[in-house]
Amino acid sequence: MPTGDETSQTVAGYFGGGFSSTQLTGIDKITFSADTKSTLSATLTSANATLAGMANSAVAGYFGGGYNGSIYLSGIDKITFPADTKSTLSATLTSGRGYVAGFANSGTAGYFGGGVDSGSVSGVDKITFSADTKSTLSATLTSARYGLAGMANSGTAGYFGGGVDSGSGTYFSGIDKITFSADTKSTLSATLTSARAQFAGFANSGTAGYFGGGINSSGVQLSGIDKITFSADTKSTLAATLTSVSEGVAGFANSGTAGYFGGGTSDGSTAGNLSGIDKITFSADTKSTLSATLTSARRRPAGFADSGVL
Repeated sequence: MPTGDETSQTVAGYFGGGFSSTQLTGIDKITFSADTKSTLSATLTSANATLAGMANSAVAGYFGGGYNGSIYLSGIDKITFPADTKSTLSATLTSGRGYVAGFANSGTAGYFGGGVDSGSVSGVDKITFSADTKSTLSATLTSARYGLAGMANSGTAGYFGGGVDSGSGTYFSGIDKITFSADTKSTLSATLTSARAQFAGFANSGTAGYFGGGINSSGVQLSGIDKITFSADTKSTLAATLTSVSEGVAGFANSGTAGYFGGGTSDGSTAGNLSGIDKITFSADTKSTLSATLTSARRRPAGFADSGVL
């Protein structure tokens, strides 16, 4: 865990990569104190969309996997806070894969699950933060899937929800839970309001996690937001919705304060790509929209956040 005085650190969320008319390398930063946007001088190692993000809050964030327009990627880029410098891990995902999801047990390890390579993936890779080493869980997702979303109750468990199987085309509403103490998998009795893929998740750690947006099996883009209350793993649906129906959206949270959904596409096309950022304030689960926007409209970026010391 970090040591020293962390109170002066500016906490922020990061959106990296995505697809506009081509895959992107840029990383936008939303500073939480005023919800302002800046763009890092550091960029992803490769232009990349359908990647995933997760963070060791107050230390570093990680972008893993994705697709560069030619091949699926296995590399993992690390953004070290607060200088926002980029390095690339020697450890890689078990296979190159896109449409992967991520979450983290901050202070301990991050997880990348699911995705697609030659077919849908059920495996979960774990990055232990102390040495940035990779291992693969014996536990796997209930079914192989891509386009799923992840969020975590740090210190307790992470959740992978939804997705679609590349072989059968089946869309999923189920939510798998990885309990961090032993990296075991269980499946919630609660499910998403509708089966969906290409959506986003974030969490107010210790309280609840949120899944928003996506596309369903009928090809309809969604604006709804489901909430998983951690105390009993129950599901409710917010009255607040995304400003636009959106698939390929990304998310992150300033735990204890608010979560953010950014980017996506309203109709699956480049013309429908979005640059807006919606904010869900946790105290009342209300939605507002930032005046700050992404540097360019994009779909399928990834997000993570530095919420300071959790």
